Amino acid sequence: MKAIIGLGNPGKKYQSTRHNIGFQVVDQIQSDWSGFSGWQKNSKFQAEISEGNIDGNKILLVKPFTFMNDSGLSAQAISHFYKMAPMDFIVVHDEVDLEFGKYKVQHDVSSAGHNGVKSIIKHLSTQMFYRIRVGVGKENKQKQGETSKFVLNSFSLIEKIKLKKIKAELLEEIKELL
Repeated sequence: MKAIIGLGNPGKKYQSTRHNIGFQVVDQIQSDWSGFSGWQKNSKFQAEISEGNIDGNKILLVKPFTFMNDSGLSAQAISHFYKMAPMDFIVVHDEVDLEFGKYKVQHDVSSAGHNGVKSIIKHLSTQMFYRIRVGVGKENKQKQGETSKFVLNSFSLIEKIKLKKIKAELLEEIKELL
């Protein structure tokens, strides 16, 4: 069994913001890959969950509804309930230090200051999980302004158009990890 956790904040207010790219990627998986259930709220996991199978392996898509900074609570609850090792988690999140359109797949690395990832590391007591850092930053970092405000803004129209291609690439990367 594997869990793909998209990081973001719940609610329509945040739905199309840069900070919610993790939610957007797992939404794309749920809609593009056949065999996944609809999203269901699960209070035990403090998340919305969609279940599916890929090549006979159970896959759990997860959107924590704890807000970004407490995402580790969901990861911990899922890990304990399913007896999953941290290596079975793939965490997808925004990365303001990467230019929009770029991404990095990493394993066993620090949070690099990302509060959602810090929470997961804290609650799993390890950083031995996979991360997909999705770039949402500007080429010129000085044009971003204050980070917290920047990531809570929506993508531009041009960025939204480019996101379709980026998400398709990310889904291929995730298939490789599975």
